Amino acid sequence: MDIAALIAWVVTALGGFYLLGTWIQRGGIRQQQSGTSHLPPPVIFGHFALAAIGLVVWIVYVVADKDALAWTAFGLLLPVALLGFAMLARWIPVHRERAAAAPGAEGAVPAERHFPVAVVVAHGLLAVVTLVLVLLTALGIGGS
Repeated sequence: MDIAALIAWVVTALGGFYLLGTWIQRGGIRQQQSGTSHLPPPVIFGHFALAAIGLVVWIVYVVADKDALAWTAFGLLLPVALLGFAMLARWIPVHRERAAAAPGAEGAVPAERHFPVAVVVAHGLLAVVTLVLVLLTALGIGGS
């Protein structure tokens, strides 16, 4: 189960890297300063940093098999999930406005409007799977 959680976490991280790269490439940081982007950089980078730290802790757990590390990784995933839900709540209205956007108004388009829906959905679903697998492993269900 711990290896399944690791695989889910890594695949989730790859989707997250893609979304972060898209947001940065489309000018998300600059847009936040001008009020165009709806995703605050501290939330985005906090989500990224906590998830990355948690992944490192999980890798150490897989190697060392210490219960405290599993619970630490799970504890790190909780704020990651909350920040993820906050970003999802801010992204949904931007996505809904995509169809109503005027042609040629690309400069005023939030960077997060360029997120592919499939990647957002897959990232979120895999994140939930990761959270559940980490919790089940920490509880000792399914062996380690």
